[in-house]
Amino acid sequence: MASVQEPPGYSGSASILENRGRIAIFIDGSNLFYAALQLGIEIDYTKLLACLTNGSRLLRSFFYTGVDRSNEKQQGFLLWMRRNGYRVVAKDLIQLPDGTKKANLDVEIAVDMLALAGTYDTAVLVSGDGDLAYAVEVVGYRGVRVEVVSLRSMTSDNLINVADRYIDLESLKASIQKLPRQPYSRSVAVPPESYSQP
Repeated sequence: MASVQEPPGYSGSASILENRGRIAIFIDGSNLFYAALQLGIEIDYTKLLACLTNGSRLLRSFFYTGVDRSNEKQQGFLLWMRRNGYRVVAKDLIQLPDGTKKANLDVEIAVDMLALAGTYDTAVLVSGDGDLAYAVEVVGYRGVRVEVVSLRSMTSDNLINVADRYIDLESLKASIQKLPRQPYSRSVAVPPESYSQP
């Protein structure tokens, strides 16, 4: 019998991974952004998707985020996400009295987890938000296995306690970080006529 290869830092037994069935991924974009800042990395979202699915059949991957419609760089990023395997659920940012901007997408995450609960076997929730603990508990009652992935320092104990499995995002750091771009180097081209004939 072939053994299942786990990404570095992905805890759990191979038998658990073999039985994950169809998975759905729910990513709290804001939570992940701040976790990446704490880790000092930029996330490679292609690697993240591969790491979270780990060979399982993916039903759908959702990415929830607040948006600033005037931010062209963010709009380009979200377009890339849509074209590369993510269903983007966006909500306009609102300005709070202290001047900060926020969009709370907990309800959207919870509703999607519950609405799709009969169509997937394992939910992978990338968030540490304790407000999602009850949604995790309810989908668990429906027979769904829930894995929570988040940075430990940013994860509610209540959320960890209701999950079937907790994975510290720090343990996945090497597998999901974007590598620095290599500087462009121009190689010297040799014209074909200078090749020697045998």
